[in-house]
Amino acid sequence: MPIKDQHDLKSQMRLLECVLADAGTWCSTSTTRDFNTIARRVEHEGFSFLTITLPLFCSDFERSLAIQRVDPSFFCGFHRKGALPVFLQGLLGQVFDMGDGSLLDEVNSLAVHAIRQICLLHKKVLLECSQERIRSAYENFIKTDDSVRAWEDSLAVDWGFPPIQTRRSSRATHTAERENSKDLRSLDTPVCGSDNHAGVFVHESGRGHNAPLEFSSFRAVSRLLWGQLFSADSFRIDPKRVVPRHGPGATAERLSANGRFGQRRWHQRLDDWFPASDFLVPHSGYIEELSEIQSVSPDQEQPVRVVTVPKTLKAPRIIAIEPACMQYTQQSILEILVKRLESYRFTEGSINFADQTVNQRLALSSSVDGCLATIDLKDASDRVSAGLTWEMLASQPHFRDLVFACRSLRADVPGKGVHTLARFASMGSALCFPIEAMVFYTICISAILRAKGYPLTVKSLLRVKDSVRVYGDDIIVPVEYVPSVVSELEWFNLRVNTNKTFSTGKFRESCGLDAYDGTQVTPVYVRRVLPRNRRNAAELVSAVSLGNQLYKAGYWKAAAHVRGVVERVATVPHVLENSAILGWNSFHTGYDVHAWDKRLHRWLVRGNVVSAKLRDDPLQGYAALMKFFLKRGKEPYHDEKHLERYGRPLSVYTKMRWAQPY
Repeated sequence: MPIKDQHDLKSQMRLLECVLADAGTWCSTSTTRDFNTIARRVEHEGFSFLTITLPLFCSDFERSLAIQRVDPSFFCGFHRKGALPVFLQGLLGQVFDMGDGSLLDEVNSLAVHAIRQICLLHKKVLLECSQERIRSAYENFIKTDDSVRAWEDSLAVDWGFPPIQTRRSSRATHTAERENSKDLRSLDTPVCGSDNHAGVFVHESGRGHNAPLEFSSFRAVSRLLWGQLFSADSFRIDPKRVVPRHGPGATAERLSANGRFGQRRWHQRLDDWFPASDFLVPHSGYIEELSEIQSVSPDQEQPVRVVTVPKTLKAPRIIAIEPACMQYTQQSILEILVKRLESYRFTEGSINFADQTVNQRLALSSSVDGCLATIDLKDASDRVSAGLTWEMLASQPHFRDLVFACRSLRADVPGKGVHTLARFASMGSALCFPIEAMVFYTICISAILRAKGYPLTVKSLLRVKDSVRVYGDDIIVPVEYVPSVVSELEWFNLRVNTNKTFSTGKFRESCGLDAYDGTQVTPVYVRRVLPRNRRNAAELVSAVSLGNQLYKAGYWKAAAHVRGVVERVATVPHVLENSAILGWNSFHTGYDVHAWDKRLHRWLVRGNVVSAKLRDDPLQGYAALMKFFLKRGKEPYHDEKHLERYGRPLSVYTKMRWAQPY
């Protein structure tokens, strides 16, 4: 529910006033005038002051922590008294010297947390951006892709980089490449010494070309790093052994969740590696069903559908929804690739996909000792070049051909028409996340090896890998190599987000955890407005979660305000975190008890349980059998009527029920 009227705005302002009061209690200072400033500016500037201006204030605050002083260019639009802004000066004065703006010897970490909580409370509220900002986002999508294409073209002209149109290979080509490829399992001699062969790289064909140091090193590192990724039989990618699956998101054709199991379009590019006879029907007994499948030539392929989803009021998030057949085959590779990368000796522990806590723990410890830096990238997935990915996987021609067979070539951008893509993929592709992690990891390893002057051997690669951690576009490297890594990333047309990259000072952020000097300073975010009645189910669920998060973070007045609003529209008991009942968590009250179940001998509590109405989506025939064969392991479908209704909920509601409070 968006901010529609003054009631919603006043409710959010009252919540922020409570957060300011809690912050004042924490840090023994008054925040009354700070709230008056916020109220006055919201009256003149609107809700955007909370969602855009205050987050920008926080960004300047974080940069000040990094450089350990308040720069005169920071905090534009806010009056100053001395070196610090008047706004939040009671809190800022516990972090920086009020005279010269330098960082205090003893910083109050609670003040750091409070400033960030006040400024970021409404940063991620789910609101639709203005049409102007949405149009700007689509324009940036095109501009970013043009930038990637220009970078690729510069390589093609100057250094013989193969254009994307030529990056297709048949099974025959792949067989020849495989027979001619060199076995890297025993490679222990330098491939690229500290002088990198005077900047000359070698193609697979053995021809030498003059190339920049960064590119020649990237190629050599990729050859050694990924040469054994799928060399063993147990990890060889074989279309007859991989099991496809449909992703949880939408498809470009707008097929329903069950309807995807009977998809009727198949791209001809897929047939060499993912034959329709193996991937679209349960077995040969249903081969006649293939006559109903439309085989689509490359120029008739459905482009990805580019859409926006809410992120912040400043700018939406752009995602590209893939055609069903592409997402279907991408998922088959994703499952094996992720498993392999997390156990591969050159990436184990360094590239993660399921466990963010590795990066979070390192960010927390580095905020104390300052040994590691956290690097963040702008438009990370959108700037990963398809050509660079092609080169990175040169030592894995079979795997590379599988990956590019299920890569979409075009995008349908609203207001801009169909655009041929130079990037590898956007968010929405199942392979976007792991491939971008591989690219970033290769670049980091290459930069650090050269910075240390190590020869490129298996031994040196293993020595360096433990100093790099990559989770998507969240990168952690040793502080001393930040200039080399940042320079290398930007050479490959990637953009380092300097406002979110921290290598100095005691502030670090990675994978959703923010830390200062060993203290977590991650804020609580408002995602939806507070509910007006019980029918606002999504708002009710969000408000209960918000209240619990504020309570655990120590903002008890703010938590009490949220609880008061919620309890006027719904019954919410105290329960433990794992309970199915929508309820409050408490350090003092374990859980409420309303009855005793004589049959099962357990305590019960009555409260709201979140339920969902699923879409009618009937499935029968061979498509229903396909769904059975594609399920994973022993996991059953939770809904017994999944062949009648399936997919994301049509609506969410709450219902009063009896359940365990724990």
